[in-house]
Amino acid sequence: MGLIIGIDVGGSTTKIVGLNDDKVISPMFINAGDPITSLFGAFGKYLYDNGISLGDVEHVMLTGVGSSNVDTPIYGLPTSKVGEFESDGLGAKYAVKTDPIMVVSMGTGTTLVQVNGDKIVHAGGISMGGGTLQGLSRLLLKLRNVPNLVELASHGDASKVNLQIKDISKEELPGLPTFATASLFGKAVNNPVDDADVAKGLIIMVLETIGSAAVLSTLNSGINDFVLIGNMTRLPECREVFPMMEDLYGVHFHIPEHAVYLTALGAALAYRHKTS
Repeated sequence: MGLIIGIDVGGSTTKIVGLNDDKVISPMFINAGDPITSLFGAFGKYLYDNGISLGDVEHVMLTGVGSSNVDTPIYGLPTSKVGEFESDGLGAKYAVKTDPIMVVSMGTGTTLVQVNGDKIVHAGGISMGGGTLQGLSRLLLKLRNVPNLVELASHGDASKVNLQIKDISKEELPGLPTFATASLFGKAVNNPVDDADVAKGLIIMVLETIGSAAVLSTLNSGINDFVLIGNMTRLPECREVFPMMEDLYGVHFHIPEHAVYLTALGAALAYRHKTS
């Protein structure tokens, strides 16, 4: 068998990964101004950096919203498309062996995909994600990109903007530990805050909202495991927010290796599944 290339084409970013006998080969992330430039730039760089010739590639699998712009084979190679939800599910299932799971794909917005055995179902989503961070950080802090927001947030303290249970009650409330957030940005109403605190608060707000929405989507379903994938898993605050939410809700959030690339990997796996 030759190399299967899975490519997740976003609006301005592309993730690409190789799959050879179920082994993940050199995941790569590319930024570009438009989907087509991002796709072909990623593919060419991937082949060059890894010393791969076109003859080594058995098939190219495309997924993601940007793949709708591609109607011809990539560099003349056999090329197919697979749905993003199926790719999310297959990639997460490869990385985390627990079953069932809810896949939480945190991109520009957030998609929820339920995996139960071989059944993969789009369970919904929310319009909160990386796009929210980019928009609010530009409007509130005059920052143009998320890396700058992350750097500023590293000096901030979210407890200066978020109202916690301990701020309004001396005792734990039923099911609500004192560290739980009572109101996002609720403390900023009366307290002075600096830009670093706002930056930290924005990131915490988006991550907590995504986490809570994911948990609420699985009530009475028996699902207690959530697999976080997508660009936002790279945020340092994920290691702060989601362990706290595990304690709050009694669930488990997984951030697997290659979490950013699992949709691309799922696309490659879809080809393997269809030809096996």
